[in-house]
Amino acid sequence: MLQQLNATTIKTAFPGHSGDLLAARMDIPAGPIRATALFAHCFTCSKDILAAKRIASELARAGIAVLRFDFTGLGSSKGEFAHTNFSSNVQDLVIAADYLRQNYSAPSLLIGHSLGGAAVLAVAGDIPEVKGVVTIGAPSDAEHVLHNFSADIDEIERAGKAEVSLAGRPFTIEKQFVEDVRGSNLAERIGALKRPLLVLHSPIDATVGIENAGEIFGAAKHPKSFVSLDTADHLLTKSEDAAYAASVIAGWADRYLPKDAAQGGAAVESVLVTETLEGKFQNTVLAGKHRLFADEPESYGGLDSGPSPYDYLSIALGACTSMTLRIYAERKGIDLGRISVEVSHAKIHSQDCVECDHERRASNTRVDRFSRVISIEGGAPEGMEAKLLEIADKCPVHKTLEASSVVATSMADEVAA
Repeated sequence: MLQQLNATTIKTAFPGHSGDLLAARMDIPAGPIRATALFAHCFTCSKDILAAKRIASELARAGIAVLRFDFTGLGSSKGEFAHTNFSSNVQDLVIAADYLRQNYSAPSLLIGHSLGGAAVLAVAGDIPEVKGVVTIGAPSDAEHVLHNFSADIDEIERAGKAEVSLAGRPFTIEKQFVEDVRGSNLAERIGALKRPLLVLHSPIDATVGIENAGEIFGAAKHPKSFVSLDTADHLLTKSEDAAYAASVIAGWADRYLPKDAAQGGAAVESVLVTETLEGKFQNTVLAGKHRLFADEPESYGGLDSGPSPYDYLSIALGACTSMTLRIYAERKGIDLGRISVEVSHAKIHSQDCVECDHERRASNTRVDRFSRVISIEGGAPEGMEAKLLEIADKCPVHKTLEASSVVATSMADEVAA
């Protein structure tokens, strides 16, 4: 049985196909774990590239735990990269799936980036619990990876190995690697997938051309989906591209995974806010069955992955105002059009606060001012504007913000005691 855990990223490790220890990270959601996913990184990359971290973080927010690991000889994993090949990557994925099966639950979702995408297509049929497969910038044939060092192929075949430069780093590629990828038959595996497939690819991908996405999509049977990543590069190095891919994957996977087991429709007695350790300020928010992000804008050093704390205060005031007006309209039988409430927040000097009383203005302090503008589609009923403004002021959150609240703070150890 899976325990209820705080949202976090934990380090772990397990032996790979050669027995060497593979370094891994497990992104655990706040609350019950809905399902698990396995992420395979791109050729010569690592589990810690931006795309992997952002996708894992977004899925964790949706209640999906994600295991991302470094293939043998890459990143922080042990072993010799030169002795690995496409088949050994597939073996590492099978072992990683077994690690999830033994420690959490077998992966329901496989996600692969570039050659990692080809690997998850190849391995999906060997993991019976998989409910869906996602590829990002994946080649339609594993042999495509040879284009990265095509100028060195002759030397590799003649000498048995050669040192090549990949993304500015030296790697030793052996002849067995070349022979292994040439012997792979990915099209056959894709045709026999029998799982929902999501293909993500950029039309300007200069590393793996967009035609690969068409070939994968064409070989697969329904249900299958294709989403263009528009202006993204192959590695999704821009944070907005990684965030978009993450949100698409989370939304698509929702259709094929078990429903969220977080607290059902019960009233929320408390909200759990926990650092994700991604970025400087990002926190995951668990409110009943609802999973959200809180963050700060990039200009303040955040990832801009969710509303800021003061944004949430404005959201609370706006939502409460709209709901209060709707309740009033229904009780009085008033035909009120769709309600919109725009709220902005600012800190101003009390002497500039026209809404403050004389004593508050004279105190020469800073005041939190929430500006609230109410719009009614079709306009407010004639003669009702003043009454609607009066009702808006009865919103419970409005009253809380205007009243003097008490915040009782203690450490968790004290509460337990």
